Amino acid sequence: MTTSPITSRLFSIGWCVLVPFAAVAVYLGLGTFAVLLVGEPIVATVVLGMLVVVLVGSMRIQRPRWLAHAPAPRPRPEIPRFGWTVLGCAALAFLAGQSLALWIYVTAGSAGFDASNQTRQAAAAVATLLLTLVAAPAGEEFLFRGLIYPLLRKRVSILVSTLVTAVVFGLVHGNAVQFASTLPLAVLLALVYERTRVLWPCVLLHLGFNLAAALVPAQALGALANPVSAVFLCLAFAGCALGLYRRVAGGTVPGAVQGAGGESAMQ
Repeated sequence: MTTSPITSRLFSIGWCVLVPFAAVAVYLGLGTFAVLLVGEPIVATVVLGMLVVVLVGSMRIQRPRWLAHAPAPRPRPEIPRFGWTVLGCAALAFLAGQSLALWIYVTAGSAGFDASNQTRQAAAAVATLLLTLVAAPAGEEFLFRGLIYPLLRKRVSILVSTLVTAVVFGLVHGNAVQFASTLPLAVLLALVYERTRVLWPCVLLHLGFNLAAALVPAQALGALANPVSAVFLCLAFAGCALGLYRRVAGGTVPGAVQGAGGESAMQ
């Protein structure tokens, strides 16, 4: 029996709601338990990130077809060229996100962002470094690009999966400033995962983004905290992301699903 287009579309919408909601609910539940168990929020978040890596990584290794989706990417002899394009988009993603976030913060402020900063400053330096450079890049990539994105792609398109994952990724950060700063990065990371089907490039890009955000002082980006710069940089990133999307969407093999070797989370 065939499914009607309306039923299929409703199922796809429900899938786009259910998958992120269930994954994030479990993630936040584990985070709450970790905070109660450990007591220190930053250390608990580090523990949570490593737990996500273990759980999702085990699933990707032991049950790769649960997270495999068609079409599979073709082998790419021009990967170095793709890599340079990604690095250019990453630079634009950082500048666009920071410009928009700074403009929002200067214009409206953000109690949530201030509270997040105070929590980090109150924590031990080692725990904050582990969170910024290890637990957050690895844990968030395994959750969003390693679990949520491929589950969405089993039912919906690259574009829809990318946008849903990016929005949920931004919302999980809990405030408008970090939502704005991470949204372009999340779009880029989803496209990189779609092209490569492995997580290590996403983890490295996320780490680089966090490192740049930590090392580049806000004063150096102060000139970008205005609507003109924010709109210009966001449009520039959107153009770069659109070009990347066309390359990714056009570089797949219809009907192919990756096997166990292509879905290892440790690749």
